[in-house]
Amino acid sequence: MTKSTVVREALPRGSVVETEYFTDELGWIDNRTELLNGMRSFYQKTGVQPHLYITDTIGGSHHPTTAQVEAFAKEMYDALFDDEAHLLLIFFEFEGDPYHIWYLAGRQAKTVLDVEAMDILMDYIERYYYDDKLTDAQFFGKAFDLAGKQIMTVTRSPWILVWTVAGVIALLSLALVWWTRAKEQKNLEAEQTRKILETPLEAFGTSTELEGKYKDT
Repeated sequence: MTKSTVVREALPRGSVVETEYFTDELGWIDNRTELLNGMRSFYQKTGVQPHLYITDTIGGSHHPTTAQVEAFAKEMYDALFDDEAHLLLIFFEFEGDPYHIWYLAGRQAKTVLDVEAMDILMDYIERYYYDDKLTDAQFFGKAFDLAGKQIMTVTRSPWILVWTVAGVIALLSLALVWWTRAKEQKNLEAEQTRKILETPLEAFGTSTELEGKYKDT
């Protein structure tokens, strides 16, 4: 999964004139609630209302050109929405051909849904499309729900924690070495002082004897 590395702010309330959440030309969605729950979660997290358009025909063709797709997306955006805070996601699949996804985001929506954010959404769709345990409504709903959460949350690398812990351990180790050496030095000085105090005065000689050693002969 693509990681979210950017701090994003959701669009402010009032940016969206709420509309329908999906257009299903292929009859895939058997449970509106399961799909809408996920798409509304995406909307609440990002402030961008998504619209899922499921089809197998664009411009009268099952194998549309790039120009046909671009023209279709612009036409549908203008027909479906009255603001720049929507995301139109076109999910195209014809019979046994691989599916294709195109999207068009309004100018406001792009401030939240940058390339990385859309890569996250594409990754979740790819992940759950192949999950045979999920219905079409469930897989789309889950993909939108989880993508919305990840898009708005910066994913921190686990290595940051690893290196932080390693740094703390290194500092503690240095502190322990310093403390140990300081304690050893202190103990050594204390032992030397003790020996001096316990040594009989005769062992050093009298002042006269010491004085005599430095007299001229």
